[in-house]
Amino acid sequence: MKATFEPYVLKFKRPGGTSRGVLTEKLTYILTLEEDGRTYLGECGLFKGLSADDREDYEQKLQWVCDHIDLGIQVLWDQLREWPSIQFGLEQAFQALSFNRYKDEYNDPYNPDLFESAFKNGEKGMQINGLIWMGDVDFMRQQIQEKLAEGFKCIKIKIGVNWESEYQILKQLREEFSPEQLELRVDANGGFTFEEAKVVLQQLAELKIHSIEQPIKAGNVEQMAELCAHTPIPIALDEELIGVFEREDKLALIEKIKPQFVILKPSLVGGIRGSLEWIDACDYNGIDFWITSALESNIGLNAIAQWTAILYPEMPQGLGTGSLFTNNFPTRLEVRGEHLYRNK
Repeated sequence: MKATFEPYVLKFKRPGGTSRGVLTEKLTYILTLEEDGRTYLGECGLFKGLSADDREDYEQKLQWVCDHIDLGIQVLWDQLREWPSIQFGLEQAFQALSFNRYKDEYNDPYNPDLFESAFKNGEKGMQINGLIWMGDVDFMRQQIQEKLAEGFKCIKIKIGVNWESEYQILKQLREEFSPEQLELRVDANGGFTFEEAKVVLQQLAELKIHSIEQPIKAGNVEQMAELCAHTPIPIALDEELIGVFEREDKLALIEKIKPQFVILKPSLVGGIRGSLEWIDACDYNGIDFWITSALESNIGLNAIAQWTAILYPEMPQGLGTGSLFTNNFPTRLEVRGEHLYRNK
């Protein structure tokens, strides 16, 4: 077996606005395993400025992984605790290898079968939320109208930059659509202060918002725990999970904050195995979760979607990001209405 990696810069079709700034491109890394003339790909979805493994020696660590690929996935994963995006890229490539190694036909390394399910076979779709990026009021309204026209019944709106305008958009949406007609989720990306968040939570409750992701910046555990204990609407942890590597620390964080939901982004929390450690902590505390992509290319999104499908999700998932880039890889994933499918 031979392993190599290559950086790849994804270009956004249109700038994506968040409370952390506007995104026009995203660097990612494609890991390639070669065995018996076949190639198996995994995406190490580094997220600059957000990933715990956003370090100057990232490419050196990837080269070390390639030089020691014979150690196997179990040993490598354990030795990469502080490199979650590399953990996930390795999981993808090794899963593609193990699932397809003895099959007669394997000619699509960009879209490998990874986990057996009705979704994998193109027989069943998964409900996803429509993602609305930040921008001026007209731009946000345009995005919302597009998603409503496509049939989405769950919309997630990025907030935390201009709350007054964002609140008016949410208020108008709720006046037009009841909670039964349209589920509204908001994602603050840590955009509010503790005092601001307490006011915003009350305003969101009046609009019957489903949930808010990360109302204040990660790392303020005591304040987040207080918000979760008294919030009038569910709070979901997102960035709060980044950089928590050990299983016992994950359980301690969940038990301390006691959020209503947890958002899992495999590229940021150690891939499938790292996500499952968070899920165990959630299950132990009676907390629900959903899976969200983190601006991966279609290679990573294919893996996240197939894995999510075997969890039998009941809520809308955050997996509709495959159409964001002008130079994405070929894919069998397709959004039809508010559902994500994998074409046969």
